[in-house]
Amino acid sequence: MSNSEKILKSLSSLIENGILTSKDIKKEISTDLKFKKDKIINKLELVSREEFEVLKKIVQKQEATIKKLTKSKTKKVKRS
Repeated sequence: MSNSEKILKSLSSLIENGILTSKDIKKEISTDLKFKKDKIINKLELVSREEFEVLKKIVQKQEATIKKLTKSKTKKVKRS
């Protein structure tokens, strides 16, 4: 018998005995899904929109600086 079958059998016996209600099961499943969602989000190392926008501006400034430096370097090479 697999683990999922054992769990379902246990749940069904608890429901039959009146120990668990459908609200309890719904709450348990909801809580479990929230924990799994949080675990996935943490694993993906997601960032907030604000953090993303700040990093985006930094990268854009760096790209502009690199272009300026590249242009000035090519001008110096042409002069030589």
